[in-house]
Parts: sequence; structure tokens; C-alpha cells
Amino acid sequence: MSTLELVVPAPRKITTEPRRSDKVFRGVVTAGGLSSLLLLGLIAIFLGYRGFEVLKQEGIGFITQSDWAISTDDAGNVIESNFGLAAMLVGTILCSIIAVVIALPISVFCALYLNFYAPGWLKKTLVTVIDLMAAFPSILFGIWGFLVLMPSVEYWAKLLHRNLGFIPVFDMKVPVFTRSPFVAGVVLAIMIIPIITSVSREIFSQAPLDRIQAAYALGATRWAMIKAVVLPHGRSGVIGGAMLGLGRAMGETVAVFTVLNIVFQINWQMLLGAGGNVASLIILKFGDASPYEIKALMAAGLVLFLLTLIVNGLANLIVKTTGKSGR
Repeated sequence: MSTLELVVPAPRKITTEPRRSDKVFRGVVTAGGLSSLLLLGLIAIFLGYRGFEVLKQEGIGFITQSDWAISTDDAGNVIESNFGLAAMLVGTILCSIIAVVIALPISVFCALYLNFYAPGWLKKTLVTVIDLMAAFPSILFGIWGFLVLMPSVEYWAKLLHRNLGFIPVFDMKVPVFTRSPFVAGVVLAIMIIPIITSVSREIFSQAPLDRIQAAYALGATRWAMIKAVVLPHGRSGVIGGAMLGLGRAMGETVAVFTVLNIVFQINWQMLLGAGGNVASLIILKFGDASPYEIKALMAAGLVLFLLTLIVNGLANLIVKTTGKSGR
């Protein structure tokens, strides 16, 4: 054998230090993730800066009062102002809860049908349609709800009042069913069904295949398998999708503004044609608002921003809690 064949190569150095390409990729991903937090922080700072004067002037009454009025002199100086978001916050919560209560069971059943019952060709078509619905502009839902859906929803509201009037939320002293929170909730439900359905479908498709096959091997029917395996596994995902839809419903503007009477009065009766939400208040007042009232609208936007963050925080907490018990 020659001398070259007997040369032993130097041992390769083993290290855990990432390569330069990994470092670059990690830096890009980290910057992208932190940029979203930076943008949220800048939005919060901007809204807080613009609305601080009104928040300081109104105090806690900005959240607990329902009046929204401002008086100015000929020079545009503010003589008297009274800003309160209580009625709009109640309307935001009421319309969003109605939307989630209607949309959640429909979305779950749609996701189950797509994953376990629909044939392949129909599943592809329905998934495409649902994804397109999630991308529709909200103004289209608002116009369709006002022109097409509202007459039918008013009839449903009358049926609820007649058959369930003994429940306080369905009891009405004044029979005004037009442009009520119930109508707005139905429109919002149709808007968030694609979102909750998409999230639920993805979660249900990740159910453990071995457990599904084990359930079938034990003689379970398809529905029994879904109850025993799929629903417990996807419970946290369904809750997360529902909270995501809730956040979308709380921040919706044009659709609610189109189908709901904006009234500055606290209304917990879902069938009465009076209400509003914070986003519709902003779009209603922004066009002809004075500089000081614009600051009040910025403060209202800050309140809605914080409310949405609280809802998302609760969603993460619920998902973590239910996720541990659902495994």
C-alpha cells in the first residue's frame, strides 16, 4: 500500500453552534415576529396619545356613561362635551355573543362534514367556497344583509318574541324589530362562519389516526368515533377558532353600521331595533367630527383595541387549559 493510502484523515470537529445560514434565517424570522408586536405597540401608543386628553377629562365616565354630545362656539372652541361608550360597549358584546352562539355549532358541524362525511370532489369545492367567503369584503355582507336577509330575520325575531317572550332578552315592550342587534348578530355570524369552520377543519384533520382506527376496531360507529376521539382532541382548537371569530365580530364596522340602528342607549334586548357598537360609532361620527371629538373617537378606538386584546388573551388561556385536558 502507498503512503497516501495510510494517511488517516483528521477527525471532524463536532459543534452545536448553528451555521451562518441558520443564524440569518433565525434573525429574519425573529425580526418578522417582533415587527408585528412593534406595530401593535405603535398603534396602541398612537391611540393613547391622541385620546389621552379625552380620557383624562372624562375619567371612568368614558366607559360607564352612554351620552355622546359636544357643544362648540362659532370659533370651534369646545364649550361642553360628554362622551360615553357604555351603550356601544354593550352593543358590541351583545352582537358578538349572538354571532358566536349562532356560528359556532354551524361551523363545527360543517367542519365535521368536510372531514368525515363529504366525498373528495365535494370537499374540495366546499373548502374553496368557504375560503372565498372568508375573503369577502364586509360591505357586501352588510348590503346583502340589509336588502335580502333582514326581512327574514325580522320574521324570526317575531317568532322568538312570541314563543320565548317569557325570557327577558326576548321580551319587548315596543315591537320594533327592524335593524336590531339580532339582525346584526345574524349577519356577523354568517361572516365568521368561514373563519371558525376553517380553523375547526384543520384541527379535526389532525386527530390521531391510530385512535380513530382503534375506535373503529372496537366497533364504534362514525359518530361514536367523532364523539370519543375527534371532538376531545379538537376542543381547544374549536374554542380558539370561536374566540378568533369573536374578535372579528367585535371589530366589524361596515356590516353592523348597515343593518343596525345606532342609538346611544344601553339595550340588552336583542330583538329591539336599537343599539350599536364601538366600530360603527367611529365610522358614524368621524366624517363631521371636530378636532376634539376626533380625540374622543381615538380614545374609543383604544378601548376597542384593549377589549380585543383581552378577548385574545382569554382565548389563549382557555386554549391552554382545555388543551391539557383534551389530550
